[in-house]
Amino acid sequence: MKDKVADFIAKQGLLRREGLYLVALSGGADSVALLLILKDLGYRIEAAHCNFHLRGEESNRDEDFVKNLCEEKAIPLHLIHFDTKEYAALHQVSIEMAARELRYGYFRQLRQDIGAEKVCVAHHRDDAVETLLMNLMRGSGVHGLTGIRANYGEIVRPLLAVSRQEIEDYLHSIGQPYVTDSTNLVDDVLRNKIRLNVLPLLEQINPSVAENIGKTARFMQETEKVVEAAIKHQQEDLIEHNAQKETVAITQLRRLPSPELFLYEWLAKKGFNTTQVEQLAEHLEGTSGRVFETPDYVLLIDRDQLVLAPRKAPIRSLRIPEEGRYRLDEGCCIDIKNKENISISRSNNCITIDKAKVKFPLTVRPIENGDFFIPFGMTGRKLVSDYLTDLKCSLFEKQSQLVVTDREGQIIWLVGKRIDNRVRVAEQTKEILQIALVSI
Repeated sequence: MKDKVADFIAKQGLLRREGLYLVALSGGADSVALLLILKDLGYRIEAAHCNFHLRGEESNRDEDFVKNLCEEKAIPLHLIHFDTKEYAALHQVSIEMAARELRYGYFRQLRQDIGAEKVCVAHHRDDAVETLLMNLMRGSGVHGLTGIRANYGEIVRPLLAVSRQEIEDYLHSIGQPYVTDSTNLVDDVLRNKIRLNVLPLLEQINPSVAENIGKTARFMQETEKVVEAAIKHQQEDLIEHNAQKETVAITQLRRLPSPELFLYEWLAKKGFNTTQVEQLAEHLEGTSGRVFETPDYVLLIDRDQLVLAPRKAPIRSLRIPEEGRYRLDEGCCIDIKNKENISISRSNNCITIDKAKVKFPLTVRPIENGDFFIPFGMTGRKLVSDYLTDLKCSLFEKQSQLVVTDREGQIIWLVGKRIDNRVRVAEQTKEILQIALVSI
């Protein structure tokens, strides 16, 4: 048993002889075996135990057991108590998720505090098989069929090469007791149903089913490496980064062997789910203007391209009572002042207009439905939305478009685009008003 674990640690490069490691110790068979094997293999270890107070006296029994075990084996032990139910209610998550967040948050901080290199957890081959089956039942791509990774960030799993039965046989052979979590014996959650009902049935059909599914997971891990390399190359070729936006040409996307896989790998990390990706893949052509959203991102089908941008906070209106400088947002001000000489600005972010034709207070605000103006050089009025469409502005650009209006609500400037013809500088102009966007 120890040789098998030692070979797996070496093959996966999980631990270093000179390192210090934190072992997550629940008191169950898996974590007890992990603790003893790592100690016998000569690694420097300390243990950590979480009491979630979810099983009454059984939780206290587990704590007493790990205290005695670590004292007997001269292994430093760190203990923490959690009010898991209160945390779950406060954060509106399940008890299972609350315990997970509390546990791993504690391990992460404790690892830093004691200077440990990694946190060792006792997931074994059967856990990996259960995870793969759970993902398969829920619907999964390549990533979900890789099972559990032996090395994932600050977490390592040295027991993934052995089964639950091998662990229990090992502890029995050395006369080492352990505690049993009674909740694991009740098929009330999906993982327990698979462990207690599904896997035993599959083993009746094929006694080697767990081992074979484990092999499949390892094959899928190797497949994942190939897929990730290919997707990375495709993303480098297709995704253009510009002003906090990412764009992908639909024509190039459709030439890929699997546009949907590309979309999933690109968008899943941004919070888009598989249903959204499937819908997007089905509507790549002929649906310009369609929007897909997550709490943090918005994706737009904009004519011949996909545009992905972070969701922005709503733009607030700004009232300007008189000339001066006013902050629009963290990086920009609007500067309004008299200009002594009569000259016309050629900058998109700075306008010069006839001061006599402008009535304070001014307002800077986002565009609204029904907004219209008379573009400079024209005599008829035009809807702002139509004007922006003519300029081929995307939905994102329209949503962020600002206008400056006067006291009567008349648009005098479509910011960054064009002034209203009614406030243009003419031969009879005597005073110039300059309005400019200024970066700060």
